[in-house]
Amino acid sequence: MLNIPAALFTKYNLLLNKKSVSISVHNNYKKWLRYYLDFCHKYCHRYADRESLKHFIIKLHEKHQSLAMQEEAARAVGFYYEMLKDSKAGGSPETTPHPDPLPMRGEGNSGDPLPDGEGIKWKAGKSGTVPSFIMGERNIKKEGSVEYDWQKVHSDLSAEIKVRHYSPKTLRAYSIWVGKFQAFIKGKKPSDLNPSDVKDFIRFLAVDCRVSASSQNQAFNALLFLYRHVLKTDFGDQSDNVRAKRRRHIPVVLSREEVNSVIDNLNYPYDLVVRFLYGCGLRLFECLKLRVHNFNLDAGILTVHDGKGKKDRTVPLPRSITPQIKNHISYVMELHQKDLDAGYAGAFVDGLLEKKYKNIGKELIWQWFFPAKTLTLVPEAGEYRRYHLHETHVNKAIRRVVRKVKILKRVSSHTFRHSFATHLLQANYDIRTIQEMLGHSDVRTTMIYTHTIKSQTVKEVKSPLDF
Repeated sequence: MLNIPAALFTKYNLLLNKKSVSISVHNNYKKWLRYYLDFCHKYCHRYADRESLKHFIIKLHEKHQSLAMQEEAARAVGFYYEMLKDSKAGGSPETTPHPDPLPMRGEGNSGDPLPDGEGIKWKAGKSGTVPSFIMGERNIKKEGSVEYDWQKVHSDLSAEIKVRHYSPKTLRAYSIWVGKFQAFIKGKKPSDLNPSDVKDFIRFLAVDCRVSASSQNQAFNALLFLYRHVLKTDFGDQSDNVRAKRRRHIPVVLSREEVNSVIDNLNYPYDLVVRFLYGCGLRLFECLKLRVHNFNLDAGILTVHDGKGKKDRTVPLPRSITPQIKNHISYVMELHQKDLDAGYAGAFVDGLLEKKYKNIGKELIWQWFFPAKTLTLVPEAGEYRRYHLHETHVNKAIRRVVRKVKILKRVSSHTFRHSFATHLLQANYDIRTIQEMLGHSDVRTTMIYTHTIKSQTVKEVKSPLDF
């Protein structure tokens, strides 16, 4: 979330009081203003452009925010525009967040904070002045218009990614970059795009926005996918477009004592989650997506289905936690029976399995091993289903405990996977075995863990200061 200067909210509060806005809605108005400014920063829109508000309200509509919420958000931002106008007249520089998004191509830093031209037409409503398109006069995107064409591009992008069975995270990331690219080449139709637009955008990200190497490369890949599979046009020779070199960071590794101190201070079921992250070398989403049928307790084997890259693998189950696993499965069985007795529809099932196998979500073996604490409503079907434990709950629990036990390292859920691989290397397991257990496609990815342990040579390496 964008960092908003305190001076901005101070002036905003004064304006709300001046306009006799009820104090009961002040926090709501400030919340909407924060969301609006963050939206502008994220999608490279100008803070003081009424066209930005239009896109912001449309975004709220797409997220199924109610009409009342959209109206309230529009009024909150409207007061911000009025504050900008007053500040410009008074010469105050404290009403713009920092850092201000750089202007798009063809725009300057000077000019009226409420520019003329095509923007939002304001109209009096029941609860104040709101944009007219919210009140049943939403701009219609006519076929052949720029907005219609870009809307079709986003729709086709989603379809092309889904037909290739890419992950939802890939869809979300590519959609964000295409949206930022659209804002950068403001007013240009998709059919008029050319390879030089990509070069200009990548240069803009690297030089002006100073994004990280991984972000720059992700943006390049998103636009490559856009040109080849959505626009079906020539991407051009991008050999002179410098690809950022991503630095390989040596991963953070915990000692066995530090791992134990974290586990011992975690509450159930988060302690069991971390035992799987460290004991089996799982990624967090691989752990949370485990189902009851993934466990073979007799053979001591855990099967990971649809891991990163849609790959399956098997890893040995830690024998020391077998009793805890059995107790947890008993808890899952009790919870599942309570859901069935209450008439719930069972667990969410990926893909089209439920259409192929009726009521598969109600079968015990398809229940999540780490079920969510609350049920999720499926509005289309009018039924409640249970999802798996959310990753943010695990991450927050780990951060709290790390602060509590005062571990002076940057610890995340993935740190336990790094520790798993490192401790296997220290125990003299060969690198190919560790590669298979981690699910790496290339052994070079696994080789990074050779930098996390002390070199084992005939003569131990020492610093010259210790000679």
